[in-house]
Amino acid sequence: MKMNAKKVTVYAILTALAMVFSFLETLIPPVFALPGMRLGITNVVVLTALYLMDWKSALIINFIRILLVAFLFGNGISFWFSLAGALLSGVVMILLKRSRKFGMVAVSVAGAVSHNIGQVAVASFLLGSSVFWYLAVLWFTGIASGFFIGLLGGEICRRLQKLNFGGSAP
Repeated sequence: MKMNAKKVTVYAILTALAMVFSFLETLIPPVFALPGMRLGITNVVVLTALYLMDWKSALIINFIRILLVAFLFGNGISFWFSLAGALLSGVVMILLKRSRKFGMVAVSVAGAVSHNIGQVAVASFLLGSSVFWYLAVLWFTGIASGFFIGLLGGEICRRLQKLNFGGSAP
């Protein structure tokens, strides 16, 4: 896969931005002091890449971000939690976007909810018991944050497209 300098630069900028958002999110206390509840602000970068670039770019940027954040700020377990959530949500968001039946907000909400499913699946595997009941708790914040991240992502894509960034705005 040959990449030109512009594409490498865009990948680097979006990956760095996603890393900054990931780090900032660790500084925000968990919503309602429950583990696993996060705002998901990093997903705005993934949505932007998905809508203005392509699905491969979104997955690559997210994977590199997960790897670097786990190495710099996390651990092996945080890597697997993040990877499981990102892979499942990535696939769901790609499929929904490709169907052309859902807008960016719906894609973002579905991504947030599926991210929760991926992470709870890893937790269930690691604990050796089912903790899927916890999804009911996580989905409240996942749906809310997915909604707002989708709105923000749409606005960012529209503004970047005006700057001739590329792709098509939702």
